Amino acid sequence: MWLLLLTYCCLLIFISGIVWRVYKYASLPVHLRWELYPVAHEIGRPYGGSYLEDADWWHRPQKINLWGESTVFLREIVFFREYFHSNRRFWSFVYPFHLGLFLLVIWIVMILAGSILTLNGLRVSAASPYFGLPLVYYLSLISGVAAFILGIFGTVGLLIKRSYDEDLRNYTAPIDYFNLTGILLVFLTGLLFWIMEDPSFDVARGYVKSLITFNFPEKGPIMTINIVLSCLLLAYMPFTRMMHYVAKYFTYHKVRWDDEPNKPGSGLEKKLQAQLDQSTDWSAPHIQTGQSWSEQAQSNGASSKTEK
Repeated sequence: MWLLLLTYCCLLIFISGIVWRVYKYASLPVHLRWELYPVAHEIGRPYGGSYLEDADWWHRPQKINLWGESTVFLREIVFFREYFHSNRRFWSFVYPFHLGLFLLVIWIVMILAGSILTLNGLRVSAASPYFGLPLVYYLSLISGVAAFILGIFGTVGLLIKRSYDEDLRNYTAPIDYFNLTGILLVFLTGLLFWIMEDPSFDVARGYVKSLITFNFPEKGPIMTINIVLSCLLLAYMPFTRMMHYVAKYFTYHKVRWDDEPNKPGSGLEKKLQAQLDQSTDWSAPHIQTGQSWSEQAQSNGASSKTEK
């Protein structure tokens, strides 16, 4: 019973943390743009340039290619192309690590799907006469085992790389080692419970099913440890830098690719004006405490002209 309560509590914390984090990112002030071209949603500019170069661009509607933007974003998520081009040795561990995490999510989805199917008295197995059941069985088996192996390889590689690479070591805080170690334990106990306790993942499906039916299956000690570690990691994740997978959307779409024009009367102008109306609470030779940023800019401009 305690394991069920722990699972539900950690899931609630995880979902609440995700929602809170997304809200915080979405409500941040207007960003500073990167101004790097080509922007992924620009049409017909594969080698750079912008619609801002066109004559009378402000009289034309801005055309956005969502498909082009989505494909670039998906390629980066799936293949980590920028890591590959900038630091291929580091990518050799970063990629299997993240691929292991992606496959772990697929495994959880397959285990959940199999658990729902067993609610109707069906058994997920390779010998089932129903087409969907062997498919779920094999997808669970392949994604789960691959996730554990790739995750262990990638995590161990990252721990070693960050420990011995001088450039990476300077940018690695103790909390980074702690986070990687926690993820490694989840992958490691997952592989061990598959080898020693649950080679077909029937017990895993039974446990997920018990979250609905409250009919708890017998579990081995390694699987119990894996569930506890996974739940704690899930509850801990939204409040750490591991949440960069959510921040990545905002970094790409709201910093790197945002080329919305600041037109008079637009929503963007109102947001920028609200930021310029904020007052400063610190002083310096060129800053007057209590004035808004727009007043600071105007007064500094006036004083510069006077000095000249």
